[in-house]
Amino acid sequence: MPPTPGQVDFSTKLYYGFGAVANGATANGFNYLLLFYYSQVIGLRADLVSLGILIALIVDAVSDPLVGYISDNFQSRLGRRHPFMYGAGVPVAAAYFFLWSPPDLPETELFLYFVAMSVLIRTLITFYEIPATALVAELTEDYDKRTELMSFRYFFAWWGGLTMAVLNYLVFLPESKGGLEYIEGWQNYGFTASIIIFISIFVSAAGTHKHIPNLKQPPPKTGFSLKKTVGELKETLSNRSFFALFISALFMAVASGVSTSLSIYFSRHFWELTSSQIGYMNLPYFLSALVALWIAPWISKTLGKKRGGMVTLGVSFAMAPMPYILRLLDWFPENGTDALFWTLVVFNALEVMLIIVAASLVAAMIADVVEDSEVKTGRRSEGIFFAANSFAQKAVNGLGVVVAGQILAIIQFPTQAKPGEVAETTITDLAIYYIPVILVFYIVALSILSLYRINRAGHEANLKTLAEPGSR
Repeated sequence: MPPTPGQVDFSTKLYYGFGAVANGATANGFNYLLLFYYSQVIGLRADLVSLGILIALIVDAVSDPLVGYISDNFQSRLGRRHPFMYGAGVPVAAAYFFLWSPPDLPETELFLYFVAMSVLIRTLITFYEIPATALVAELTEDYDKRTELMSFRYFFAWWGGLTMAVLNYLVFLPESKGGLEYIEGWQNYGFTASIIIFISIFVSAAGTHKHIPNLKQPPPKTGFSLKKTVGELKETLSNRSFFALFISALFMAVASGVSTSLSIYFSRHFWELTSSQIGYMNLPYFLSALVALWIAPWISKTLGKKRGGMVTLGVSFAMAPMPYILRLLDWFPENGTDALFWTLVVFNALEVMLIIVAASLVAAMIADVVEDSEVKTGRRSEGIFFAANSFAQKAVNGLGVVVAGQILAIIQFPTQAKPGEVAETTITDLAIYYIPVILVFYIVALSILSLYRINRAGHEANLKTLAEPGSR
């Protein structure tokens, strides 16, 4: 028997959240590892890697809203979302495996292979992630329960990504076999990640299957009109609060993309950490995600989503460049010391916790835009809104990696370089370029986020309006 409409029990939170492991694993690979793997291990120039990801991002700009629109209007006995969720598992997993096992090709052919696989994976994960994430606005209309659901989703996304990162550094890339330069270890990482991705997608789809009878139904079928479709997309995405979220997310995504793409360079060359140390440094992040799982709903109830999100983002933005600034001022522990390792652990764990809390709140803010838009347009457009959010998140892998790649090219960071082989001036230049870039993007993002207008009272007013006879 299907659950009561709007009922969100603990099992629903678990199944819905667990589906984010797939996106967490793929995002971790794209955000933290891909630029390093293809440029430093495989030998493809960093600017070509970043260009390939930019091309995939351009394809995303078309596929994301298209998939969102299709999902919003799809009709089947499995509802609007689940057919895409069930269908994505095998293709996404297979494509991710082949990305990390490239054939031995000349540079031009290798670049084309990289572009093709990046575009394929992004498109396939779009067909899963957008319908799956959009479920949050259909499972419940409650202001705080949406934050709880998104907290579970971000919790599992981080745990999925962190699990693969720890396995990669501590199991697949042991120092005894060359560490980060061990190619077979990277291939084993890709194979294991592909299995985890498939399990995550299938379990989440099956676990939320019982809610299908109570999910929102698509509008009646009408003849397709490109002009009408474009007009509806434009009307939907012009929502002021959503526009503020989207533009803010883009700036945050670029800054985060620069940070995550260069993090392995900083770990390996700026801080001179071993692959084992990098792996161990990821372990406290599991606790960060667990703490964020409980803090985000509390902040939602106490401060509201917008105020809470801005406070946590502001603190995390201020913390992000601090270790590099302090090192340039010679106010940070020396490389090779236990003091450096544990100081970085504390800094990073606290920053990650704040980022997860803020991300959960912002995602729940997007869910509240659904009813605000429905009041104005008469249409529910969960898929479109979360498609735009997905595009912004994947910009982390696109524009951010492009900027990171250009920084590496400007300072002429050598390819396939080992610790101790990079000039001190080059390593210093890396930090000097990095600090102002992320600060500018973060400050702009926070300023734009302040334009978001939906609070608890506004959301409840929208629900009341939609509950009136003839409003839907």
